[in-house]
This record gives sequence, C-alpha cells and structure tokens, in this order.
Amino acid sequence: MDLPRLMGAMGPPRPTTLPASAPARAHGSTMADQYQYNTNEEKIVKDSHTKEIDLINRDPKFINEDVIKVEFEDVIAEPDGTHSLDGVWKLSYTTFTVSKYWCYRILSAIFGIPVALLWGFLFACISFCHIWAVVPCIKSCLIESQCISRIYSLCIQTFCDPFFEALGKIFSSVKVALRKEIR
Repeated sequence: MDLPRLMGAMGPPRPTTLPASAPARAHGSTMADQYQYNTNEEKIVKDSHTKEIDLINRDPKFINEDVIKVEFEDVIAEPDGTHSLDGVWKLSYTTFTVSKYWCYRILSAIFGIPVALLWGFLFACISFCHIWAVVPCIKSCLIESQCISRIYSLCIQTFCDPFFEALGKIFSSVKVALRKEIR
C-alpha cells in the first residue's frame, strides 16, 4: 500500500490519549501542565517541544526591555539653524529605517538558526553538567559535612563541655569589686 496515500486518508496526526484512570507520573507542576482533559474525560498529552509560539509578541517575558531600541531620532539629529534639505532628511530617515530593518532580517535569516543551534547546545551542556555533576557533588558534600559535623559535635560535647563547666564552677565564687579612686 502507498504510504503517502495512507497518511492522507488517516488525516493529520492526533495527540496521544490516555484513559482518565491511567496513572500519570507527575513530576512537579511541569508534567501536570502537559495534560489536558477533553469532553470524554481522557487526558491528551501535549508535546512540550512543539508548543505554539506567539508570532506577534516575540518577547513575552520582556527579557530585552533594557536593550537599547535605536531609532533614527536617537542617532541622527540636526540642531536648530543647521538643517539639510527636506528631501535629504526624509530620504535619510527612510534609508536608515529600511536598511536597519532588512539588515536585521538578512542577518537573522543567515545566522539565526546556527546561532540558535549553538545556544541550544550550550544550554543543553549547562543543564547536563548541572544535573549530572553539580547537584550530585553538592549532595555528596552535604552528606559528608553532616557526618563530620556529628563527629565534631560529639568531640565538643565529650571534651570541651566538661572542661568549661569545671572552669565555670571554679570561677563562679570569684567576686569582682570596682572602686573608683579620685586623686
């Protein structure tokens, strides 16, 4: 049977469904967010890698709010008394705006995907190191420090506490009197 014809007859791929009674392994709220309920009380599993992105608002978390938004008026300004021809000013504005727009578009078309690949690789490496090296190392240090702190506490209680209690009893009968002499 012809595979493309078979795929066309089946329609678009549908999300994987699980019965409502199937146990879901929830790991925090992120796993629970990947499930939706439809009218038949079945869970629909959403793939987190294919989420829909907003093509209108491309900075929803405002991470580039502090980046300088350079406009023509921010770069080129003519003070009073020194003005170019109106046509030159309009053409300069149009040239600046259009060249900035298309230069960004061309650069992002050429370098956007490779740079995104590099950043994805970098953050994957950071996540891998954090998950498989940093956290286990910190946990190991915490376990070792708990063991050492118990031994240290036992030594203090065994040797130092009786010594300082004895010193306290010795010096508890000492009375200090302050006198002020005037000469």
